[in-house]
Amino acid sequence: MPKVRRQKLPEALLRHLLTRVRQREIPDSQIMLLARWLDTEPEVPKGKWFKRFSGMTVCGEGELIKTFLQSSQIAAGKELN
Repeated sequence: MPKVRRQKLPEALLRHLLTRVRQREIPDSQIMLLARWLDTEPEVPKGKWFKRFSGMTVCGEGELIKTFLQSSQIAAGKELN
């Protein structure tokens, strides 16, 4: 299973993620939780997946994080623990 890619992200994807953080008002505390989770080098499925945090949901596909959702939004794919 792949691990979440943290380097050499496509520029358009990085811009998209930063836009979603601003638009959905994701607090710094949630980004810190994400960073700690990424530090564990989690394995993720090749298809669509999501990881819930207390104040947001991270959605990805394979090794890439694709977007951030507010807690109230519905995610698609396999939920990670």
